[in-house]
Amino acid sequence: MRDTVHQQYEALKQQLTTLGLVRPGHLGRRFMRCGKPDCRCKADPPILHGPYYQWTWNVRGTTRSRWLTDTEAAYCAEWTRNHHLLRTIIRKMEALSLKETDRILRTIAQRRG
Repeated sequence: MRDTVHQQYEALKQQLTTLGLVRPGHLGRRFMRCGKPDCRCKADPPILHGPYYQWTWNVRGTTRSRWLTDTEAAYCAEWTRNHHLLRTIIRKMEALSLKETDRILRTIAQRRG
């Protein structure tokens, strides 16, 4: 069993090396109404303006956001996807580490007494 945990952990470490740039936060795609009274966005049914892309992230408990061009949004989509993968891999590594370190601590306790 120990070898399996170590093999899985090494495979996760290898996955980390394949990730590109990462960018935390969320990329949103928005459609909006404008302020012009006779615009198509006020029609029934409305034809909203957009899409507009907005990247939102958190800095020390404060939410920040930035509007992006279509090109910037394409890059940002990849980077935020990579960040999600990074966090997923790290959670899996933590779970495997807990499992293995618990096993090691049990072994030490059994030797003691």
